[in-house]
Amino acid sequence: MTNHNALMSDAKGNISLAVKVPVSSQSLFCPSGGRCISIPRKKLVQKIEADPTQTRNNSWIEAMRASSPSRTRPGNISSLPESDEYSSWMAQHPSALSKFEEIAKSSTGKQIVMFLDYDGTLSPIVENPDQAYMTDEMRDAVKGVARCFPTAIVTGRCRDKVRRFVKLPGLYYAGSHGMDIKGPSKQNKHNKNNKGVLFQAANEFLPMIDQVTKCLVEKMREVAGASVENNKFCVSVHYRCVDPKDWGIVAEYVTSILSEYPKLRLTQGRKVIEIRPTIKWDKGKALEFLLESLGFGQSDNVLPIYIGDDRTDEDAFKVLREKGQGFGILVSKVPKETSATYSLQEPSEVGEFLGRLVQWKQMSLTGR
Repeated sequence: MTNHNALMSDAKGNISLAVKVPVSSQSLFCPSGGRCISIPRKKLVQKIEADPTQTRNNSWIEAMRASSPSRTRPGNISSLPESDEYSSWMAQHPSALSKFEEIAKSSTGKQIVMFLDYDGTLSPIVENPDQAYMTDEMRDAVKGVARCFPTAIVTGRCRDKVRRFVKLPGLYYAGSHGMDIKGPSKQNKHNKNNKGVLFQAANEFLPMIDQVTKCLVEKMREVAGASVENNKFCVSVHYRCVDPKDWGIVAEYVTSILSEYPKLRLTQGRKVIEIRPTIKWDKGKALEFLLESLGFGQSDNVLPIYIGDDRTDEDAFKVLREKGQGFGILVSKVPKETSATYSLQEPSEVGEFLGRLVQWKQMSLTGR
């Protein structure tokens, strides 16, 4: 293994640090030079049908199914089944709204730092990822929170794209699962040193990511409903609109192409397969980096709150649980295995929770 130097600096050079990120010492690029693998769809279907016990493919299809639970319609929370399983899960991960006073009490004498996922947390999950817009009410809620506490958006999306969705200055934006982080460059009360933060852990992988994106775009044209999104330091293959009978084809195309790129790995999200560099960096590492950047790396006087809905957010939940500091809040209407402490049902509840935080902060400042 060798250590990859990740650059951290602001645009004007106010901060310039180097972080060692472990990567393999082997060549980053595959011997084939990034050529696309040609797999005719007809032959691929025949292959899958002829050998339905393919271990690799079946494991990914099962993962795709597991990440795609049936969804309750937004606003129809009262229709959720009161099963023993659900009641037991809610007892272990109670609503952050019903336990709000408990959370507020835990923050006494501490600085709250907010971490927010985007898709499924600030915006609803939609069929077309390019139309995952947050409501004006949610934007106002995030704006209010950012005025009160240091706030970061941590997402698998490209940093620039999510910033265009959120449209708020003064926030920290961590894209590509935390591999691309940029903080506000202008002075504010949470950033009094007027030092911007820029962190990019995987620049060496950018040409490879572009190669894989081109290959995937070419192959996914053959699968109705599939789409490919280049998130700069990672690639997302969305299959939300793909007929479930074609999921095996999606999995086969992705795994076949990735077999040529040993320095990339696959992870699973909500109806999305993601391709990422093999470096040891995730949303949990991003959370730790941001706390360090804000001066709270070794502090006991901080209460990080991380809200997210996806498997990739579990890395951040685990960090908070292991540190015994702060809380993870999972956004989900169905029981899921999670390291989060609390839960919320949907983005509208996230907005309500953020609004209550702002109201509580304002009241505490006025002494009421």
